[in-house]
Amino acid sequence: MNTYLNTRVSLFAGRLWQPEDFDALIGSDEAGVTAALADHDLPQLAAGFAGRDHHSLEQLLIAQLIEETKVLIRPLNGKHRNFLLYWTGRFEISNVKTLLRGKMTGERPAALLGRLTPMGAFGRLDMQDLAHAEDMDELFRRLEAGPYASIVRPARRAFAETHDPFLLDAALDRGFYEGLEQRARPLESEAGESFRRLMGALIDRINVVWLLRYRFNYGLPPAQVYYLLLASRYSLPPSQLRRLAALETREAVLEALPERLHALVQGITDIPEVYTRLEQSAADDARKVLGSGAPAISRAFAYLLLRWRELRSVRAVLRGRHLGLPMDKIRLALYGASAGSG
Repeated sequence: MNTYLNTRVSLFAGRLWQPEDFDALIGSDEAGVTAALADHDLPQLAAGFAGRDHHSLEQLLIAQLIEETKVLIRPLNGKHRNFLLYWTGRFEISNVKTLLRGKMTGERPAALLGRLTPMGAFGRLDMQDLAHAEDMDELFRRLEAGPYASIVRPARRAFAETHDPFLLDAALDRGFYEGLEQRARPLESEAGESFRRLMGALIDRINVVWLLRYRFNYGLPPAQVYYLLLASRYSLPPSQLRRLAALETREAVLEALPERLHALVQGITDIPEVYTRLEQSAADDARKVLGSGAPAISRAFAYLLLRWRELRSVRAVLRGRHLGLPMDKIRLALYGASAGSG
């Protein structure tokens, strides 16, 4: 298993984009964009990127990642396979959100189905059946009888109290990442520090950004913010999350972060830039794991984290070009205030 997986990961790692590749993509003509996409094993995108809307681009990129994940899990079984399958399930949770929002607004099943991301062999839900549920209650009942019951059930309870679609989405996200963290525990015990670093960077970033958004963008009270955060075994344990959620300003929250996280966001208070800084740090950690002699499952997870990050960056560049944005604006959208840092 390890030999096959390590070989595949190393081959896939050779297709990862470098900062100079993105700079070239931003400045290329249409023929150059097509060539760059083909050179980085994105043939479907290369064949028809021009004029695609945001959703169509998203579907193509997710399909690419699903195909690569399918190759990586081929030799895996048990907890290793289950973890990567579950990680890919975040796209199906996005479909669940789309179904629930569509049912909330009375959207027709055919229109709903057209907006869902095809999951291929990774799909665990009967989307036709779900899209034709009579109403929200019936859709919730069908979802609670399916493979994501442990995620949907508490989200339904949260929604029943407020009927707020934002809180429904937030509860679904919380349930998904709680499940991911549970599945990561035995892998951390086996794969050690490399896997723990990847998970810690992911969960810490999620908690910091969610806390800032929920508290200061959406104005949720501290107790509700704390409820929507992830119980963490990493840099931000529950007791610290509770204290942070009670602080009154973004500046106070960022100042009170543990030393390592505080150093990453020092001097900024803009929430998107906080996200960018933390994501860049996580990407640096993932590159180190990918280029090391870490266990195969750690390297596979590092690759998938990096690949999805760069595919989102490709999407941002193509959308910026489609909208006719100047090159400096595309670079700013891609890199944030620290443009050019990759």
